[in-house]
Parts: sequence; C-alpha cells; structure tokens
Amino acid sequence: MSDDDLSPVLDAVGPRLRALRVQHDRTLADLAAETGISVSTLSRLESGQRRPTLELLLPLARAHQVPLDELVDAPETGDPRVRARPVTRGGMTMVPLTRRPGGIQAMKLLLPLGYGAGAEQRTHEGYEWLYVLDGRLRLRLGPHDMVLAPGEAAEFDTRTPHAMANTGDDVCELLALMGPQGQRAHLRARPAAKTAR
Repeated sequence: MSDDDLSPVLDAVGPRLRALRVQHDRTLADLAAETGISVSTLSRLESGQRRPTLELLLPLARAHQVPLDELVDAPETGDPRVRARPVTRGGMTMVPLTRRPGGIQAMKLLLPLGYGAGAEQRTHEGYEWLYVLDGRLRLRLGPHDMVLAPGEAAEFDTRTPHAMANTGDDVCELLALMGPQGQRAHLRARPAAKTAR
C-alpha cells in the first residue's frame, strides 16, 4: 500500500477514536488514565493533528475493547467463522467463541455426566452469565441451590462462592459470558423459593 493509499485510512482513525470515546461516555482524561497516553496526544490523535502509530493504537484498542482492525477500518477478512480450539480442564470442555483480547469472553461449556458432583464452591474476580442450551445445570451460588433447565439463565458476581454440576442424564451444554468485574449481562434468573432436587 502506497503513502497515497494509506493517508485516507489514517485520516479516518481520529474521528473513529472520538466516536468510540463519546459512545462510551468517556473523557480524554479517563482514557489517558487508562492507557497512559497523555490528554494532549489523545486530543491531537482525535483531531488528526497526530498520525496514529501502532504504539498508540494498541492500548486504545484495548481500552475501547475493539479489535485493532476496527480502529483502522481494515478490509473484511472474508471468512467470519470463529476457528475454535476446544480446551478440556477437569473434565469440562470449553469452546471459545470470541477472539478479541480482554473484555467479555464468550464460550460454550460442555459438562460431562456427573461433572461437579460434590465440588466445593469457589470464588474469583469477575462476573459470569450462563445460559443452558441442553441438559440440567445445578448452580450453587452462596446460600442458593438451583437447577437450571434449557432456556434458563443466571448471572452473578464470581466473588460469591459458587459451583456448577451436571445433574442430568447426558452432557450439559451451556453458553457462558465471562468478563471483568462490572461488565454485566442484563438477564437475571431468580432462584426459586424451594431447594433443588
């Protein structure tokens, strides 16, 4: 790509950065604190007075939680499929469904028959949203003990002690969104008044 071809691409980065910042209701000072880039540099980037570099765009892509190619309006790659590489840990298979670094991560979880029986509740930083596709998921969340059937969902702060188990008679399949503290999905499943079977 020649300099003549590159100029319009780079000229469009500033307005795109400003639009992302305004869309997320953030100030230049907020962004400067998160990225370590000075307010004046951010202002010049947005106004087009400073040419964007990879060194500046990488922390901004992370802060806005968008892929780098979205900032520079890279051409479509053609194949939109996510090439997932399943990972199995402790009997549970996790299939990642997102590719971007940071932010909320989506994955499909497969819990084999008997998974989690007798597991102790644990805690960690973050937030999770679960949606059961098939099977029966027992979710112990603090004092609550519930069984979620296909089509039911739950969301919770993972600092609350929690444990999952497959209580069905086949593999339990669910979708999970896992993200840093404060990034929450908006669907809630309230526990029933009775205890799980």
